[in-house]
Amino acid sequence: MSADEIKIVPVVGITIGDAAGIGPEISLKAVENAGLRDVCRPVLIGDLIHLMAVSERLDLGQTLVAFSDESSAQDGEVEVFDTANLPPETALGTDDAITGKAAAECIRTAVQLCLDGRIDAIATAPISKKAIALGGYNFPGHTEFLAELTGTNDFRMSFFAGKLRVVLLSTHVSLRQAIECVREQHLTELIRFTDRELSRLLGRRIKIAVAGLNPHASEHGMFGDEESAEIEPAVGKCRDEYGIDVSGPFSPDTIFLRGYRGEFDAVVACYHDQATIAVKSLAFGDSVNVTLGLPIIRTSVDHGTAYDIAGKGIADASSMRAAIMLASDLAARGRLTQTPV
Repeated sequence: MSADEIKIVPVVGITIGDAAGIGPEISLKAVENAGLRDVCRPVLIGDLIHLMAVSERLDLGQTLVAFSDESSAQDGEVEVFDTANLPPETALGTDDAITGKAAAECIRTAVQLCLDGRIDAIATAPISKKAIALGGYNFPGHTEFLAELTGTNDFRMSFFAGKLRVVLLSTHVSLRQAIECVREQHLTELIRFTDRELSRLLGRRIKIAVAGLNPHASEHGMFGDEESAEIEPAVGKCRDEYGIDVSGPFSPDTIFLRGYRGEFDAVVACYHDQATIAVKSLAFGDSVNVTLGLPIIRTSVDHGTAYDIAGKGIADASSMRAAIMLASDLAARGRLTQTPV
């Protein structure tokens, strides 16, 4: 094969998440997938010695090698950017300051590698919010931490599950606080953001649906007035003043299925669990968390650290593979800088 014929694939950095959970296991399992290696160059970001021990325990037969800008892994090799930040023995299944700090350092490292152009995208394994807080990083989750690291003010959590793409109005707040966020201004801003960011990622204009807050989207005011007072004005303003193809509010018990079937390109959800219950019920293991608005590409799994099965070798790596594949796809197409048509 000549130099001109060599296929250039994106380099995807994979943070191993909380080492007390299933993150290292699913990261190592995910990169075993031959189809994944056809579309990207995966690089694990974490403690090399710890990863070697996990790989040996899982009997994967992998050879872990140091990441190099000049050359990629050969058959049977797995590249690792060694953070060297874990002790020889790591306790499993519990929140700990050491593993929390290490997980946060992996994220910091991955972001810097991406900003420096050494990797093209990031896919993250799960972290424990409590553990990173114990380790000195006071963020409610990956999304807010990544925004801080990249100096991003306008960002949103979203989930991709095939044709279903859900963007969240609020994330890790109480349900009472989430309801207070359902305001015309907040929704208008989110609808405009969703239209801009997803049109850029998908390379075309998109069709957006907005979920109602109350049962049956309030049934014409029978079960609340947020739909008529806040959601409908926001939808109308975005459609009439900004020319966005948006409609709603729709009954939240059916709109996500309609999105999953491809009737809409995106569904705006009013609060965290309204979105995640639908996504995980329809596509658990295949859905991917995508942070919109960042200057870098970042995807993640749709599940947590699963402390209860850590170290048992039974963790399912399908969501990790899906996250890496989507990160690779977005990076390969250069969609973050693509002009919508």
